[in-house]
This record gives sequence, C-alpha cells and structure tokens, in this order.
Amino acid sequence: MINRLYLIEASGTNPTENLALESVLMDQVNFHEMILYLWQNDNTVVIGRNQNVRKECRLNEIKRDGVHLVRRSSGGGAVYHDLGNLNFTFLTDDENYSEERQSQIICNALRKLGIEAECTGRNDILCQGKKFSGNAYYHHNGKSYQHGTLLIHSDLSKMPVYLQPDPEKYKARGVDSVRSRVTNLADVKPGLTIDQVRTALIQACEEEYGVSAEMYSRPDVDVLAQRTAKFASPEWIYGQELPFDTSCEKRFPWGSIRLEFRVEHGIVTHVSVWSDSMEPDIIDVIPELLQGSLFQSEELCKRLSVKDHPIYRDLCELLKEQV
Repeated sequence: MINRLYLIEASGTNPTENLALESVLMDQVNFHEMILYLWQNDNTVVIGRNQNVRKECRLNEIKRDGVHLVRRSSGGGAVYHDLGNLNFTFLTDDENYSEERQSQIICNALRKLGIEAECTGRNDILCQGKKFSGNAYYHHNGKSYQHGTLLIHSDLSKMPVYLQPDPEKYKARGVDSVRSRVTNLADVKPGLTIDQVRTALIQACEEEYGVSAEMYSRPDVDVLAQRTAKFASPEWIYGQELPFDTSCEKRFPWGSIRLEFRVEHGIVTHVSVWSDSMEPDIIDVIPELLQGSLFQSEELCKRLSVKDHPIYRDLCELLKEQV
C-alpha cells in the first residue's frame, strides 16, 4: 500500500542531470512511498543500458546537430527526446511496484483529457493503434522504477535522422520504420499542451493511490553532481568496444542480442554483449558466465545453464546454431 505520494519535477532539460536525479531518487525512495518524477530532455538521444551506441545511433548526424547523447540504466531501445515530449518515472519499492497499475495511471490521465489509450504488451501505450509512450524498467536493491515517454507535440521527423534501429525489429512488428508506428497526442487532440498532460497525470496518480501529492525535496547537490558525472562519462555512454575474433547474433521475442568473443588458444578471454532486452541485469551477467570457457557451444551452454532463465535458454540455442 502506498502511504505517501511525492512529486518532483526536473529543474532543467539537461539529460545527464535528469538521469542523475532519477538515479538518486531510486536510492532515496522509502518503502510504501511512490515518487512521481516528471522531466524533459531537449534534443537528446537516449539509448538502453546494453545497446551498442555505434550501431543504434547515427553518430555523425548527432554530432553535427549538437544533439545530446546519453545512456540510461534501464534496458530497451534507443529513443529521441525533445521539448514536445514529457517523461515520467514511477519510483517505489518492489512490494508496491505494479507495471499494470502504473501504466493504467497514464491511460486514466489521458481519459481526463478526452483521449482513449490502451496498454499493449509490456512496453507500449497506444492511441488509435499508434505508440505515443514507450516504457522501460529498472530494479535494484528492493526498489523499482518504470519510466517512459509521452509524445505530445514532438518533432517525429528527427527520429530516423538520429536513430538507426535494427530493421528486423520493425519487420517483426509488421511496420516499415520507427516513424511509421508512433504518433503525437496533439495529433489526436489538437492544441493539447505539456501542462495539461502534466496536471492530468498528477491528478490520476493521486486518485489511484488515494493520497495527495507532496513536493519532494531535491537531493543533496554534491550527491547529484557525482551521479551526473557518471552519466556524462564517455565510458558510460559509449561502453567498451574491443576487437573480437567471432560473433553471433539473433532477434528473439524478448529483443535482439549480439555476442562478440575474443578467443585465445581455444579459451574465451573476453565477451562483449549488446542487447535491447528489457532485462539489463540478466544481460550484464553473461560476460562473467562465459569468460574462461572453452569456445565450444556445449561448454558455453553449461556456463549459462547455471542460471534458469528463458533468455539464457535462448542463448544456448543461438550458440548451438552459430558457434
């Protein structure tokens, strides 16, 4: 049960500062509390935690146009943010965390504005069959958050300029491109503003939990500065791309994955893993499981079999096919 509901809004549109604040809020939220965090990034590409930025993004165009490039803590794919988009984050403890309930708050808020929306699957919220909200998730130390976009009057023409997602992803969904499957809410309700959506979202959240929202105090400046430095670091944003001897990759229902192996004398010495899976903690463990193994599918699968998870079982099938 949520006993206290807090509201905090970002003070600016710098994406590294906004992601840092979200990260600190994750540390600070207490049990039986919900923090609703509302924020906007200006002219920004945000990639998922395990994605290969060099493959997913058009880096020359991003640099040319002065677009911010950041990596978030949650999994999933790359997105483009501008000031026509409002981001939300629901932060709480695992006991009170409910993706179904939190997503319904979005739909209830839009219904207040005369817009009918529907949740489809786990990640997307649609209006008139098109996506206006993509969601991602993060779990750590007994706490969780769900965050996502609300496209209101965003410049959708920028998405294909800066993003180059795997075309197989869109073939699997029966659409031609990233642009063809998204919409702005202002196209559904002309004149809709960010402030109207913000107000409706706060009201819907209060109604869902039966408590009035209190303003949340901003975290310590030094703590925020340290966390901002992490999200701004090239090591975090770009990851480590090393030469590799062989690779294998495939798209599964849960997302795409690519494994790159360095092999010396038949032994795996390094593994890089790139994925848009929504389960970043599962993906993060793969290198330590496989490093030191004989580079044989049977031996690699033995290493993965110590973890009973559908992703690892699918990876075993991939390794048997391609190694």
